[in-house]
Amino acid sequence: MLLRPTPRLSLLLHRRSLRTAAALLVLLLALMGLAACVGQTFVAPGEVWRTVRGQSTPYDLVVNELRVPRIVLGALVGAALGLAGALVQTVTRNPLASPDVIGVGHGAAAATVLALATGAVASPGAVPLVAVAGGLAAAGLVYVLAWRHGMQPSRFVLTGVGIGVALSAIVQLYLTDSELEAAEQVKLWLTGSLNGRGWEQAGPLAVVLLLSLPALVWAGRAARPLGLDPETAAALGVRVDRTRLGLTVLGVVLAACATGAAGPIGFVALTAPQLARRLTRTPQLPLVSSALTGAVVLVGADLAARTLVPPLEVPVGALTSLVGGPYLLWLLGRGGRSQL
Repeated sequence: MLLRPTPRLSLLLHRRSLRTAAALLVLLLALMGLAACVGQTFVAPGEVWRTVRGQSTPYDLVVNELRVPRIVLGALVGAALGLAGALVQTVTRNPLASPDVIGVGHGAAAATVLALATGAVASPGAVPLVAVAGGLAAAGLVYVLAWRHGMQPSRFVLTGVGIGVALSAIVQLYLTDSELEAAEQVKLWLTGSLNGRGWEQAGPLAVVLLLSLPALVWAGRAARPLGLDPETAAALGVRVDRTRLGLTVLGVVLAACATGAAGPIGFVALTAPQLARRLTRTPQLPLVSSALTGAVVLVGADLAARTLVPPLEVPVGALTSLVGGPYLLWLLGRGGRSQL
């Protein structure tokens, strides 16, 4: 569908993508409403609506202080991971690639562990900043080491795997030699969880997503030629290496900020873009649908993690990894092995 808002501006929209994005948005809002109602204390939808609107109800603490901030954070983290996964998979042209593969999660974990071990973190509020810095540093190291007269996607992925293994070894050494209380704190963070998190983490992540909107608009246009082989894209006038660098930096920033907000939550960035692509049936990875799919997956997974084994709350990162493992095997069986 071609739209012309002005004589000099035209927009080409994929109708199935629009319908899919609208359906995903409705599903996301429905899941968020259900998550606000369901828990150890069931709150009727009417009471939730009155509480959110600011009316005085007995459920103000449960809804406004505990559930709503956690739900909003889950949607923001899922959207950021979905976008990051779509950008990284576009750059690498590999459906098995994700920010976790290129070392973002491992870098965030290693930086957090080193900060806790050396006492550099004076307060828990500084942990997300340390995690973001570690994720960005790890991705930057991978990019520098993978550069050989240009950036080859296969070398980039393999270098990220190697750096991730090395950083994971640092985390394991710390867990082996640290005291029990400190090790338990780090292990809980490493699983990825929304428990105990709220507006303090959601606010900065929302700002990052808003500031990234112009760059995401550019990314949506710049990613299309990268679906072709590098020689054809270069012949069309695309600066392939610069475009890849820009998309990678944007994806890494989003993934690092999401990891800093909720810890390393695995497989959301891997699965969301591919699910969105299958739903929209587009040749390129759809950014909007990838973000909405990531939000739906994470909000739904957190809802299941809170309600599966009451009164215990399973870390959402453990649940997404449990579901993501079989999905990875299915993706390999569907032909991802040849693309790897």
